[in-house]
Amino acid sequence: MALEYTEVITSSNKKKRKPNVKEDELSEQQQPSTYHFFHDPSEISLFRTQLLHWYDQNKRELPWRTVAMTEPDVNIRTYAVWVSEIMLQQTQVATVIDYYKKWMKRWPTVEKLAAGTLEEVNQMWAGLGYYSRGRRLHEGAKKVVSDLDGQMPRTTEGLLKQLPGVGRYTAGAIGSIALGQVTGAVDGNVIRVLCRVRAIGADSTSPTVTDALWKIADRIVEPERPGDFNQSMMELGARVCTPKSPLCSQCPIQTHCHAFRKVSIKHEKDSKTLLSKLTAANLNTSVPDIENCSAAGSCNFCLSEDWDPQLGVQNYPRKPVKKAPRVEKTLTCIVEWQRAGEEMVYLLTQRPSKGKTKPGLLAGMWELPSMLLEAGVSENKHKSLLCSMMQKLLGTSLDTDSLQFVGEVVHIFSHIHQTYIVFSVCVSDCSEAEQEQNISWLTKSAVQGAAVSTGVKKIMKLYESSNNVGSKDKKRKLSPQAGKEKRANKTKKLKDVATNGGPKQLCLSKFFSTSKPAVKAKSKNS
Repeated sequence: MALEYTEVITSSNKKKRKPNVKEDELSEQQQPSTYHFFHDPSEISLFRTQLLHWYDQNKRELPWRTVAMTEPDVNIRTYAVWVSEIMLQQTQVATVIDYYKKWMKRWPTVEKLAAGTLEEVNQMWAGLGYYSRGRRLHEGAKKVVSDLDGQMPRTTEGLLKQLPGVGRYTAGAIGSIALGQVTGAVDGNVIRVLCRVRAIGADSTSPTVTDALWKIADRIVEPERPGDFNQSMMELGARVCTPKSPLCSQCPIQTHCHAFRKVSIKHEKDSKTLLSKLTAANLNTSVPDIENCSAAGSCNFCLSEDWDPQLGVQNYPRKPVKKAPRVEKTLTCIVEWQRAGEEMVYLLTQRPSKGKTKPGLLAGMWELPSMLLEAGVSENKHKSLLCSMMQKLLGTSLDTDSLQFVGEVVHIFSHIHQTYIVFSVCVSDCSEAEQEQNISWLTKSAVQGAAVSTGVKKIMKLYESSNNVGSKDKKRKLSPQAGKEKRANKTKKLKDVATNGGPKQLCLSKFFSTSKPAVKAKSKNS
């Protein structure tokens, strides 16, 4: 075995040679079985042909695909595909389409985007989620204009190294679709397709499996149509080889799928066994053995758990149990201010654009005045905490009685289960104090159009609906403490009923008795 040597400096300042074994030079015993890879050129060729034929007949007409096919300017084409790939990260195609069209209409070139402001980008991105994506697009555009003379990178490697927020998949997708680079592109859909086609049952997020999937993708990509091939794999995963209820009968590459073959043979064997039992025939049927990995039991790519017949092809891929999202509670206050003869305005504060070490959650976005609650803070302190926050923001003292409880709003981020505890207050005057945060007073319509998160829009919707329940002289929603007291009283009444024997139950014969003339009910005072 050939060895590559690297220099290691010892404490005595002498150089020693240490063998460094390359991964591709491992012994055959350590290599995964060819069962999990494509090794037959004829099979690869047929796989490509069948998949691309299906794609040509069934692909969705999407705006970024149209640009990739029709735009002659390679710079605009690469920029347009870059925007689409960033927007599509963790977001469904149907949601992205309108955002993409509006974005490209406003910033059709990388130079136009670079000339825009982060505030404008956040406003355009509002509601799409994962807001750091828009910020990185903006940062990347400015870098292309300032450092690359306005020219988008022309290679997959250049895209990966020179654009912020572009990882291995995004670089591969842009490179193949916009630039014709012969490279694979492995996203969530492709992971699912390849794990089922090659029966890879190990943790699909592990470095070993990830590396193997990239090797497979690079091996099978069609050199003449790399962009279309990668998009066909993604399209297949999104529309046919879905996470749940996959449409195996409609799959163009069904004959290449180890998972489908495994399901089919198991069904056939079960049917033969059942028939044999019914006819008392010999149980040794002619059903072929299930094609399987020759190294099963010691192979790191096979299922580590027993095959679940209820799941079928959904036995693949296997993923680790997701880490539970962090649970947070945030106090939020809707602050109204209506000056004489003017429309009601609402107070918004801007989140810092940078965290202590990196951009924080919703960096640079506008939000209602809020503060994260520490664990163990009682509900009795909520109002006083909000009053202190408003004193710092506006230099105005508030009476805790002026704060009204509105309700709670739950919003799920990718890694945070956030509960907003919402109060409202109306101020008659304010003198903005010295503060670290930027603040702004906006009308209701301006709030909806500002760079605010979906969570803020949910809060405003709750507030609007609570005001529409009745006139202002009607009692507002109960505070959390009052709500608890009401529930406690209701529970006590139920216990009293149970103690006294509970509600009376009619005997069965009552339901079959002949009808009688209605008797006028006695008054309560009789």
